[in-house]
Amino acid sequence: MADMKTGTTTVGLIYDGGIVLAADKRASMGHIAYEDESEKIYRINESMAVTNAGDVGDSLTIIRFLKSHARLYEFERNERMSARAAATFLSNIMNANRYYPYIVQLVIGGFNGKPELFDLTPMGAILERDKYAVSGSGTEPALTTLDNDYKKGMSEKDAVALAVKAVEAAKKRDIYSGGVGASVYVIDAKGVREVPKDKVEKIVKELTSA
Repeated sequence: MADMKTGTTTVGLIYDGGIVLAADKRASMGHIAYEDESEKIYRINESMAVTNAGDVGDSLTIIRFLKSHARLYEFERNERMSARAAATFLSNIMNANRYYPYIVQLVIGGFNGKPELFDLTPMGAILERDKYAVSGSGTEPALTTLDNDYKKGMSEKDAVALAVKAVEAAKKRDIYSGGVGASVYVIDAKGVREVPKDKVEKIVKELTSA
């Protein structure tokens, strides 16, 4: 039996005051759509979240490592782990396993006085982004949408709408991206919060009727 994978499209983008993370919800097994309500965004602490694309088992293992280390980090230092520190920690793990790699690509978003956004490759390379990051099999259509519509200094509302638009564009063109709606999280000085599903559904309806 084929491994379960999140063929996936995940998006992270910086707006004026925070980060938006978004992802589709399809999990696939080979060429089969195995699940259409899979969660691919994980809250690590109250100022950081991570999206995953790739093998589900590898992704969950990496997320468990990070959650455990983030708790230890906060206990030892009496401060929250930042997205930058998380990226370095995971980079070390992934690079150490480069000859038997974790089949994952991660987007890490956090707020540490300012928005922080990082993209990690399976070999552990860290790519810091100052606009947006995309991962997964739907990267090309999502990236095209962001290239065309992203504006520096955009509002939270516009950033959420654009993130959903990018995910929906990928769902139209990539057979491994899909599922019911999209997961969307906002990270700012107030913390990490999920955008209500009814708001996401409203954006999707507006996009399909445009």
